[in-house]
Amino acid sequence: MSVTVSELTTLAERIDWDKVDGLVPAIVQDFTSSQVLMMGYMSPEALQKTGETGLVTFFSRTKQSLWTKGETSGNVLKLKNMSLDCDNDTLLVKVQPVGPTCHTGTTTCWDNDAKEESQMVWLHQLETLLGERKHADPDSSYTASLYARGTKRISQKVGEEGVEVALAATSGDKAELVCESADLIYHLLVLLQDQGLSMNDVVNKLKERHK
Repeated sequence: MSVTVSELTTLAERIDWDKVDGLVPAIVQDFTSSQVLMMGYMSPEALQKTGETGLVTFFSRTKQSLWTKGETSGNVLKLKNMSLDCDNDTLLVKVQPVGPTCHTGTTTCWDNDAKEESQMVWLHQLETLLGERKHADPDSSYTASLYARGTKRISQKVGEEGVEVALAATSGDKAELVCESADLIYHLLVLLQDQGLSMNDVVNKLKERHK
């Protein structure tokens, strides 16, 4: 959890509880992909329990009681960060979701209406899919066959695609450069998954260097 209990206490004190009738709207967003997952309501007690457990807890208006997301399904929301908007009446809750967020089994509560995902959300979904192929039947997909052939072969493919990217750029063939770059990124994602890493680790290193 990136936010401390004391920081959440300070945040709670800033909320205009009278304005929101004791229940502040909480928009939940995937910390890695920035995809909006759901929206719920938090009471002061729900906010406190979220801070104590590190698991996002809401106030159910139907049951008139606290409920921790995933307490029965196991699809919890691990708190990463939380911030309050400029009017002090809406929370943005950034989380690491465990499993699908929506009770229907979809990633978000808006999956059925989404016409096209943002680029970063789609890339995150691709990375998740590639990770799921690690233990699949090698005959079921090219990705699974790569994992089966081992780290050395995956590394060779990253090297080969890197050369192809450079050659495409040198020749001035932009269409080929895009295609070869896609191949390179795909194989790099597979290699990262093979090593128990993710693109998030790479982005964090870039952010660290940027500072």
